[in-house]
Amino acid sequence: MSFSKRGLWTVTVLTAAAFFFPATTLHAGEKKSRPPNIIFILADDLGYGELGSYGQKKIKTPNLDKLAAQGMRFTQHYAGNAVCAPSRCVLMTGMHPGHAIVRTNLATPPEGQHPLPQGTVTLARLLQALGYTTGAFGKWGLGGPESTGVPGKQGFDRFSATSVRARRITPIRRPSGKTIAKCRSTTRPSK
Repeated sequence: MSFSKRGLWTVTVLTAAAFFFPATTLHAGEKKSRPPNIIFILADDLGYGELGSYGQKKIKTPNLDKLAAQGMRFTQHYAGNAVCAPSRCVLMTGMHPGHAIVRTNLATPPEGQHPLPQGTVTLARLLQALGYTTGAFGKWGLGGPESTGVPGKQGFDRFSATSVRARRITPIRRPSGKTIAKCRSTTRPSK
């Protein structure tokens, strides 16, 4: 059997999803269990030991510590790249940095960064296929407001964030065209 790179990637992600979301066998009269909620926090320049749940003593992070105590802590997780957009691309697509679609923080006119192409298999799309409602909040960096890379076109049901490198108020729209957020960046035009 021969797989294309995309087909092999899809099989790999679906296999990984099976480990994260194991199927349960239902017996007569049992109710189907609800899948777990997933909150994945990605923060630029946040080191391993900078939260209380990972040993930080000087800076108090009680709410994040509580989430970690009630859920799952990752202790062997690495960023996919040294800079923002490529690291997010690796997380969203599961691709090795050498095969990732977004490899730099390259700005694309009129604003935003190199977009994920239409039809890209993303973690958000896979979660939607499992019945999850998905959301992303914060910096995006995988395509400007009018590109194929906007979160609404990449599997996110909800999105609220700043538009990277925006120099004006920028509407963030759903695929239907409905504006869901207006953002202003503090980035100043270069002289």
